[in-house]
Amino acid sequence: MRVSVIIPVLDEEKTIASTINNVRSLGPEQVLVVDGGSTDRTRAISERAGATVFPGPRGRARQMNRGAQEAAGDVFLFLHADTRLPASALDDVGSALADPEFAGGRFDVEMDGDRWIFRVVGTMINVRSRLTKVATGDQAIFVRRKIFEEIGGFPDIPLMEDIAFCRALKRKGKVACLRSRVITSARRWETAGVWRTIFRMWTLKTLYLAGVSPARLKRYYADTR
Repeated sequence: MRVSVIIPVLDEEKTIASTINNVRSLGPEQVLVVDGGSTDRTRAISERAGATVFPGPRGRARQMNRGAQEAAGDVFLFLHADTRLPASALDDVGSALADPEFAGGRFDVEMDGDRWIFRVVGTMINVRSRLTKVATGDQAIFVRRKIFEEIGGFPDIPLMEDIAFCRALKRKGKVACLRSRVITSARRWETAGVWRTIFRMWTLKTLYLAGVSPARLKRYYADTR
């Protein structure tokens, strides 16, 4: 399967080069970086690292949808700028989607911090996701092109676009919960405090599922870089 990796970015000069280098070493069909208006060196670094860079309207959902418009692959894999894929990533995706009943999927996640609490957080995320078949964006969500187009892409909302997309994905077929792990940055948790971040994220998700608008919830979400 031809996999296009789509990375939405905004002021990610500290992490984007290592992320692109990691992805390119796996040999995907494309590495597409969609910039939402960075004011640092993100675009230049991305181009130098070998990615194809496109400007996009600011907002993670809009940027990922813009990347999908430019993608040539049979499968889209959406990756955060501070997340690294495992060496087996593309083989794992291909194996999962060899079964036509699977519409897409996600990886288990591991945080790069040394503190024991990050292992607990990663385990909680993985277990919750495996039970609900709903992933967060830092789990490297992947989907068949055809299914993505049928769903209509990510909803144009400022927050919880990953949750909304995965809920729609479940209605299209089985969701693969891969055991292989992506490594994602713990910077948000380190900056805001682990327990405070856990409480805030669970509160935001609960309120979203209860019907509170993502635009309102966005006011309480800190997008740390």
